[in-house]
Amino acid sequence: MYILFEGIDTCGKSTQIGLLSQKYPDIISTYEPGGTAFGKNARDILLGSTLNSKRAELLLFLADRAEHFVEVIKPNADKTIISDRGFLSGIGYALANTGVEFDELVHLNRFALEGHFPDKIIIFNIDMKTLKERTSAKSLDGIELRGLEYLISVQAHMQESLKKLDIDYLEVDATDSIEHIHQKILSYLEL
Repeated sequence: MYILFEGIDTCGKSTQIGLLSQKYPDIISTYEPGGTAFGKNARDILLGSTLNSKRAELLLFLADRAEHFVEVIKPNADKTIISDRGFLSGIGYALANTGVEFDELVHLNRFALEGHFPDKIIIFNIDMKTLKERTSAKSLDGIELRGLEYLISVQAHMQESLKKLDIDYLEVDATDSIEHIHQKILSYLEL
């Protein structure tokens, strides 16, 4: 089973993936961008804010996604794979940046993923107040430096996009307690 944990920065995805990995050590935990050797280089470029073209940024994310699918997802199709981000984030960020239409973005991501979208998505939704609190306690990368309003708009694009896709999903209130979110995820995944 291929599962995406989606949401903007500081929403708690990594914390929950860590808890699941402790409980189920056979789970394959990965992330985008950066879950492959190529992805590590792509991540440095993407988070370093060195690209002037938002379309180049989109294409680099798609290249990373294609490589990640071939190296991590496809060879482990018989296992449970949890990815910290994936194509839904890609669509959300691209809608906020590029002006490329939703249907075209779905087509591009379907191509990158060889037609294999995830089986389930867990999307973490955060409010502006909590986002401000959490981002103020960390160093911001190039994408986070675009501003909190930008991140909230990306979240809205992810939420809208998810409703248009035929993929099973769970919405999580990222302001809830870590343990309550963990229990909700366990119930949903039934691992």
